[in-house]
Amino acid sequence: MSEHIKGFSRDQTLLFPQTLDQYISQDNPARFIDAFVENLNPQSMDFTHATPQDTGRPSYDPKDLLKLYIYGYLNQIRSSRRLEHACHINLEAIWLMRQLTPDHKTIADFRKNNPQPIRAVFKEFVKVCIKLDLYGAELIAVDGSKFKAVNAKEKHFTQKTLAKRIELIEKSIKRYLKDLEAGDWTEDQNQAKQVWEEKVKALLAKKEKCKTLLNQMKASGQNEVAFTDPECRLMKTRSGVDSCYNVHAAVDDKNHLIAEYNVSNAPSDNHELRGIAKDAKQTLQVDSIKVVSDNGFFDSEEIEQCLKDGVVPFVALKQSSSGGHGSIPTPQFAVDKFVYDAVADVYVCPGGEKLDFYYSAVVEGRHIRIYRSKAGACFRCKFFGSECTKNKVGRQIWRCLPAAAVEEMRLRLRLHPGIMDKRKMLVEHPFGTLKRAFGAGFLLLKGLRKISGEVGLLMLAYNIRRVLNIFGAGALPLAFGGL
Repeated sequence: MSEHIKGFSRDQTLLFPQTLDQYISQDNPARFIDAFVENLNPQSMDFTHATPQDTGRPSYDPKDLLKLYIYGYLNQIRSSRRLEHACHINLEAIWLMRQLTPDHKTIADFRKNNPQPIRAVFKEFVKVCIKLDLYGAELIAVDGSKFKAVNAKEKHFTQKTLAKRIELIEKSIKRYLKDLEAGDWTEDQNQAKQVWEEKVKALLAKKEKCKTLLNQMKASGQNEVAFTDPECRLMKTRSGVDSCYNVHAAVDDKNHLIAEYNVSNAPSDNHELRGIAKDAKQTLQVDSIKVVSDNGFFDSEEIEQCLKDGVVPFVALKQSSSGGHGSIPTPQFAVDKFVYDAVADVYVCPGGEKLDFYYSAVVEGRHIRIYRSKAGACFRCKFFGSECTKNKVGRQIWRCLPAAAVEEMRLRLRLHPGIMDKRKMLVEHPFGTLKRAFGAGFLLLKGLRKISGEVGLLMLAYNIRRVLNIFGAGALPLAFGGL
């Protein structure tokens, strides 16, 4: 008797279930996807082909294609060709699509043509979660992460790298021409000579193209250009500089659900806080909300505007002071430990010394007031050179204007010392899940508009996965049906 479990013979006649529905268990996530999408109104969301035309070939219902995409993103199937293949072989996809088999171009066109309706679907799911009391709507954490664009680094140039490329092309042309002139070409080598001449012509054409592009960049003030996806930008990532888009998310404190997202091609985050925080407040339907972020979002004007919009910011302070060296200043003499006296317009250091106003300046578009210790004051201090500063002119503090909102925030941060640790737990996890578990560290589409739709599907899939984990796939359709 065999010790192995054997399958049925491929020639044996089997009695299959009578209906397709019997293949999908009642607690299968596909059933929730179907229930959620069926409750949407594609016409009100402006999906393409939401209203059937009186003439012409019938189109696919946007609901069916949306179901397919949500299912695909939940199961790490993002490619339109792989989704097309799933419609033929995957029982869950076949059940969702009711045996419809759209081609990959139809599937791809749906995603690229509906970025705004996809955002509307994301917001509808947030509304469902609000009704299920899954959002605390009191504290959100905001962060950004770089997602690789469809553009190779070799096809992304700055003015400097483009000028360097022209220089290298010119060297190659000179080398080829030198070899052509010096070579003693025989009749048998004429074909090889023609190949070299064609290479020179190709290099000359490439050189002219690069020169034209460089001149256009100089005339327009454009610093970089990407050939494959013109809207992406060079951004610093953990693996170096690459062609990327900057994706931001606002994550709610209660169940770590995403409340809002946006996509930008700005490499820096320091002008992004107000927009996403305000949108998240409106999405969560509250009058005010707290937002926490790292110092990449620090901008004094943004912080002031947030307060006017009903958003209370907790942004990590940038160490905007001079005089540091290595491990100096120590945490006890960090810039947030210096107290500002508004009446005297001075800073008081932890050692008791005063830093008077020195001069004002404009740095990176921000108005700065610089404060410095009195001559010789730092040299007499016992902390000089060991804990505070090694600067020969003494310690300096930069005060960004408008400063009142920053001072208020500085006090809030002192009263909530653990809030920055909470930020890491809230907003770092979603990006790690999207890039690792969902396999979405790179983008598939090109252009800011299309990518916003692609990112919207990612954020929606992440929220659905979180809610499925909270309720369980079997209980969620029941909870949803009661709304």
